[in-house]
Amino acid sequence: MIIQTTVKRLGTCILIAALTAGCGPKSENNAAPEAAAPTQVQPDQAQAMAVVRPEIYAEFTLSADLSGLTDNQREMVRLLIDASEIMDDLFWRQAYGDDYREWLARIDSPRVRRFAEINYGPWDRLNDDKPFIEGIGPKPLGARFYPADMTVEEFESLEVERKVGLYTFLRRDADGGVSTVPYHVEYGTELGRAADLMRRAAELAEDPGFAIYLRLRADALLTDDFLASDLAWMDVKSNQVELVIGPIETYEDRLFGFRAAYESYVLLKDLEWSERLSRFANVLPELQRGLPVADAYKAEEPGTDSDLNAYDVLYYAGHSNAGSKTIAINLPNDEQVQLQKGTRRLQLKNAMQAKFEKILEPIAGVLIAEDQRQHITFDAFFANTMFHEVAHGLGIKNTVNGKGTVRESLRDVASSMEEGKADVLGLYMITRLHESGELGDVDLRDYLVTFMAGIFRSVRFGAASAHGKANMVRFNFFEDRGAFVRDSATGTYRVDFDRMQDAMTALSEVILTLQGDGDYAGARKLTEEQGVIREQLAADLERLSSANIPVDIVFRQGADVLGLE
Repeated sequence: MIIQTTVKRLGTCILIAALTAGCGPKSENNAAPEAAAPTQVQPDQAQAMAVVRPEIYAEFTLSADLSGLTDNQREMVRLLIDASEIMDDLFWRQAYGDDYREWLARIDSPRVRRFAEINYGPWDRLNDDKPFIEGIGPKPLGARFYPADMTVEEFESLEVERKVGLYTFLRRDADGGVSTVPYHVEYGTELGRAADLMRRAAELAEDPGFAIYLRLRADALLTDDFLASDLAWMDVKSNQVELVIGPIETYEDRLFGFRAAYESYVLLKDLEWSERLSRFANVLPELQRGLPVADAYKAEEPGTDSDLNAYDVLYYAGHSNAGSKTIAINLPNDEQVQLQKGTRRLQLKNAMQAKFEKILEPIAGVLIAEDQRQHITFDAFFANTMFHEVAHGLGIKNTVNGKGTVRESLRDVASSMEEGKADVLGLYMITRLHESGELGDVDLRDYLVTFMAGIFRSVRFGAASAHGKANMVRFNFFEDRGAFVRDSATGTYRVDFDRMQDAMTALSEVILTLQGDGDYAGARKLTEEQGVIREQLAADLERLSSANIPVDIVFRQGADVLGLE
């Protein structure tokens, strides 16, 4: 999974740094409300917008020192950016529709058009996907993966091949019948171009393992069979240039959480920071054994062929670039690969630094008690984000009672549960490693106070985000257990260090048990009851908006920005 500062899933994200997907409300009969397709918008309607707020995104230039790359590597980066741009186009089509370019061209207002570009459509991703252009209906919960009028009941009654699949569309014909269409068929021409670019890049790759991965991943785009390329990617450890590409996360499918969306990252390894992280790569088995839950819920042995590395991002595309930006990746999401080899956890350092400086520090200046602000540090923010990703590897992937995988059993709430697990178990890992002396001479209070400030940051992503909803659940759970207190005189929050660790242990047990039992009703109940913004918090978040503190970042990026054209 991947962590969006929020943090999205890398295998979804380093995410498994988070397996997570948002969810739409369902009625008591378990049928999702019918979602209308976007209305065609006339130019005059496009200017009569609802809430257009591009100012909530702080601009940041994605750059890095490429002086250490050879000419071949520089050309390889350019080709990988070209392939990523194709993923960007495909995500637009999955999120909005094939005619997105024509729709954008009809928007006369540059400000509205820019906000639409940031959101990949006319729905504000950081405001519960509410439409911000008049004449546009609600965002279909199933995006363009399903017929816009499909309900849960109709889906469950269907008898078609691959109706539950990461890489197929469901399409309705003129007679009302429904069939499945594989991604590689629907987008064959475009994926063929991307595969060709990746094969050309493989010819320039100076790391043999990375060249093999690029070729296998190119093949996978044309077949939707990603297992071989995922396994090969797990073995690529020495390459300086990195590529994560394909249909990966399922967050965009808020109807069922079954379908993956296209995205891409082009990355440059930070060798110094990666060396600092390498010693944490093998701690998972021991930490798994110590989880605060019954033995049945931690019986699986995490893969140990995992690694932790830091990167500067050179290019974001598609799902990873929509709305809140990923700052850590935990992949692959495939449970088979995770159990066999573990996951790779990629910390996106330059994007993390941007969110820390432009968002987290200003938030702390408004909402954290003055005498605890000294504990807000980038190193703690980096570690909290990293261990969130690592924590995706803890717990279990298969239910304890034969209900199948956790992801299948929890359906549309699987992503928010996984994100919530990764958040709280990341903090659990930090406290245990601190107790054992593995973190060195550091102040645990830095991690706890920075974690608290991070909740305020991520809650602002809204209920449509799996990460935002997971943060709301955790905030309310912690508040109810006294993990922090609010000073009504100053309007700031103070961490109670002992009670925060108690709340961390209690929430860990709740989420791990819900996942292990495949308890969909219980997971939905927790999400609906605790995944809300209470009145006092809403007022405090409004203070952040009044202080003009950005919610997230948007990038100036591309081959020209990197000096490759």
